[in-house]
Amino acid sequence: MAALSQAQGYLVMIVFAVFMIAVTLISSRKSVWTSTQEGFLYAGRSVGTVMAAFSIAASWIWAPALFVSVQKAYELGLPGIFWFTAPNVLAVVIFAFIGPAIRSRVPGGFSVPDWIRYRFSDEGEAYASLAHKLYLIPYIWYQVMAVTVQIFVGGMILNFFTAIPLVAGMVFVLAIVLSYSLIAGLRASIVTDFVHLIFILGIIGIVVPWAWFAAGPDSVMRGLGGIAGNVNIFDPKIAFSFGIVTSIGLIAGSIADQQFWQRVFAIKRENLVPSFVLGGLLFGIVPIVVSVLGFIAADPQQGISMPAGTGLPMIGVATVLKLLPLWVCTLFVFMLLCGLSSALDSGFAAIASLYAVDLRTRSSDETIVLNKTRLGEALSEREKAIAAQQDPTVVRAARFSMVVLAFAGLMVAFFVRDVFPLDRLWWIFNGIASIFVVPTVLSIYWDRLSAKGVIIGIIASLIAMIAFIYGNYVQDDVIVVFGALAIVGVNLLSCFIFSRKVPWTHPKLNATKDYNTV
Repeated sequence: MAALSQAQGYLVMIVFAVFMIAVTLISSRKSVWTSTQEGFLYAGRSVGTVMAAFSIAASWIWAPALFVSVQKAYELGLPGIFWFTAPNVLAVVIFAFIGPAIRSRVPGGFSVPDWIRYRFSDEGEAYASLAHKLYLIPYIWYQVMAVTVQIFVGGMILNFFTAIPLVAGMVFVLAIVLSYSLIAGLRASIVTDFVHLIFILGIIGIVVPWAWFAAGPDSVMRGLGGIAGNVNIFDPKIAFSFGIVTSIGLIAGSIADQQFWQRVFAIKRENLVPSFVLGGLLFGIVPIVVSVLGFIAADPQQGISMPAGTGLPMIGVATVLKLLPLWVCTLFVFMLLCGLSSALDSGFAAIASLYAVDLRTRSSDETIVLNKTRLGEALSEREKAIAAQQDPTVVRAARFSMVVLAFAGLMVAFFVRDVFPLDRLWWIFNGIASIFVVPTVLSIYWDRLSAKGVIIGIIASLIAMIAFIYGNYVQDDVIVVFGALAIVGVNLLSCFIFSRKVPWTHPKLNATKDYNTV
């Protein structure tokens, strides 16, 4: 039986929608945020440390941070939550190193696919264009997955708590986040992320200690080993299976995510390091704190079990429902909406920047402006006028891409519901994302990387990914681990075998060359 009525569930969502739209409108009253390319796509490239850190942390709180973290604490105990949290934090903090590195190459950059196209432009249009197109696959697919996962999980949560039909729940969550994202793009995402994280930290700060007190002070201690009874965080078996695969998948996912790169180019350059370090630490608080619910559930004296028929790791929800008053579910639903919305609105902002820069055709004059912006070159008055003239067209196209992404994500969510399980779709995505880790990092740090090496490495990794997907399908940890390592290994080998004989040098700006259509 649902904890809240359908009417109460819809009321929670309406309140959530009105509040987030109001926050966006109030914080984005200046036209620069709603009507210009730099404002809508990159928040004026002037985001400060605190806002950036909160946004980074909130946008990384996907459904797994709220559900899988508790499940792993419940199943595997301390080693489970360690190997879930540590790679997640590392996946964020790593941008404190690679973010400033890529900004030193392209101070006014836009995306990694655009950087790859520019990076290999001196090797010929064919190679640069192919590498660019290959890179667009995971970067666009990641945003589709961001929409699919958040609305599917959001719909299932609302169905579980309120009996709102799954489809209605998915559409409602999607419509809420799309509505405020269309107003101010990345600015809307960053501002609402700040609010979302405050609610998330505040609510878990109430719910988790309350549950701990209700269960008894010794309950968490009895459940620290999970149902596996293991408190050794460096247990080699868990490190080999869950640890290695999770680490590769999470780091690959963050590097193949335009949401983070968009923030790299939007944050003030001097604030990049503290923003991502603080963002990683703020994120880490969430899975660590909510894991307490998993430890409580693992205490055999509590008699808590996974809710049947949900299709989600809902052991934390079961703990809250058993130990706390029903009205607390309202807070819990609100918190979950905040977490899912942060990833969802970041996806909309990310696809807007990818479409505007990497997919949309442009005039020769606009190309000159874009090329100079990428390298941080000052624009002439005429070029500033050209940019201002193009602003309405670009912003309109960016908003259109958000709507297209919403529709695509909804269609994939229907596919997940009726045909293909979400977890298997997630396996495929993680495998694809891991293909692009090595060439992305090498493109920033190693000047002998060639487009040919990248392309051959990607193709070779696709072959290795077959083993990774098969291992997940048959649930064989050994095959999964070696498949994941093979994806990275063959890619690295190809990049070194087909390296450039002459190191790449930062090409002198040729404003008339269209680096954006090769």
